[in-house]
Amino acid sequence: MTNLSAIIAIAFRDVTKLLRDKTRILASLVFPAIFIGVLGTSLQANLQTGLSFNFLTFVFTGVLAQTLFQSTAAGIISLVEDRQNDFAQELFIAPVSHHTIILGKILGESAVSFIQVLGVVAFGLVIGVPIVLPKLLLLLPLAAVISFFGGSFGVLVMSRASEQRGVNQIFPFLIFPQFFLAGVFSPIRELPLPVLIASRLTPMTYAVDLVRSIYYLGDPVFDEVVLFNPIFDLGVVLTVSVVFILIGTHLFVQNEKKR
Repeated sequence: MTNLSAIIAIAFRDVTKLLRDKTRILASLVFPAIFIGVLGTSLQANLQTGLSFNFLTFVFTGVLAQTLFQSTAAGIISLVEDRQNDFAQELFIAPVSHHTIILGKILGESAVSFIQVLGVVAFGLVIGVPIVLPKLLLLLPLAAVISFFGGSFGVLVMSRASEQRGVNQIFPFLIFPQFFLAGVFSPIRELPLPVLIASRLTPMTYAVDLVRSIYYLGDPVFDEVVLFNPIFDLGVVLTVSVVFILIGTHLFVQNEKKR
């Protein structure tokens, strides 16, 4: 019960921080608007005639997965801020396990990403994305898995960082290339070999493909927009999440002990 209470308290703190941060809320709505509204519609106008599927829906599903993954990963940056403010040390001397603290952070940032996804869905409806509600509801359990995946990636990236400024500089270089390598905005079935290898090594690839594999399940265009079987995608996401969070938590705790 102590660990559960700690997880809930830490998660609630992150949600509260979001609700007080109007700039972050605004940014969470602006970026999907750019990705779906501007980029998606412009690409659709140029590519739609040569495709058998609705390109706007394709981009919408990609942005859903990207938002869940990126938002949770980026939110873990607050661990570095907490470290600079010595709040992390106060957390790690609490009578709960280190993994409990990390899980609380990921749970809180996952809740934040869910709030941001609601904005993505609302914007998609406004611009006329043909959203199928039953399919969207099927994604709810997977949304939690993908958020956890993003959070574990964030923990690994932030585990050795000592200053927030450094994290803010390096994080975009780790995240933004994944947008294109993961196929958020364009199909990636046929790629040059070096790009193909990079794409398959990109964590976000499996998050995006998992969302699309469920959303397009039973659809005639399934084989055109989905790379792998959803069971394979889910297996990769869960396995890599566990590896990331175990290594990331260990490195983070070791770094705290040296301070």
